[in-house]
Amino acid sequence: MDNLKITVFQGYLFWENIEKNLQNITLRLSGIREKTNLIILPEMFNTGFSMNAEALGESMGGKTMKWMQTTAQKYNCIVTGTLIIKENDKFYNRLIWMRPDGSYEHYDKRHLFALGKENETYTAGTKKLIVELKGWKICPMICYDLRFPVWLRNVNEDYDLLLIVANWPERRALHWRTLIPARAVENQSYVIGVNRVGHDGNEVYHSGDSTCIDPNGNVVYYKRDEEDIYTFSIIGDEVKKARRAMPFLKDADKFEIVD
Repeated sequence: MDNLKITVFQGYLFWENIEKNLQNITLRLSGIREKTNLIILPEMFNTGFSMNAEALGESMGGKTMKWMQTTAQKYNCIVTGTLIIKENDKFYNRLIWMRPDGSYEHYDKRHLFALGKENETYTAGTKKLIVELKGWKICPMICYDLRFPVWLRNVNEDYDLLLIVANWPERRALHWRTLIPARAVENQSYVIGVNRVGHDGNEVYHSGDSTCIDPNGNVVYYKRDEEDIYTFSIIGDEVKKARRAMPFLKDADKFEIVD
């Protein structure tokens, strides 16, 4: 398993303005000065966390998907983040895993944030996504999913990296900063959380707190309160060493998730 170069974008998101967000992210990414394997964008990176799905939802062949394809090709890397997708008269908060060749996978957010009425607008997903990159098995999740350790549990998938893309408000930032290290330690994997910054259209403030935690709970990266685009490496041997030294996963409880 090779080391993996990760670029995270902790960005301000312009409320419900797809064109402006794509322009801003394009500009910020132009500052990348080294080869990267994966660019991670926040949840609903092109709109902010909006329930205005009827006006903002796009098809799988829409503008933002084309932008992701172009961006992945330009930087010759994976680009991932979520957007509002309309499909078969339903709306999804959908994470896209876009490859440079234009092929992609997707994951629909399972745990919809009822406190923000997300469940009244969007349809929940039912399947995990496990993708591979340079020998790493990666499990991407979305924001509120972080609160549900059973869904994230590394039992059968044997993933090495858990991703959380989010619009997580500052008023609950302590929960974010607590749960991400917990997920890393209990699943013996790296965990990367990428959040937005600034106020959204509902005047909810987001402090970012984007972070990377290694399998032993150590902080690799952390940034708060400001836009940041940053590239760092995660080390394959760290996952292997943690699991060899403390083979806890083999003792994990077996269970089945029932919808």
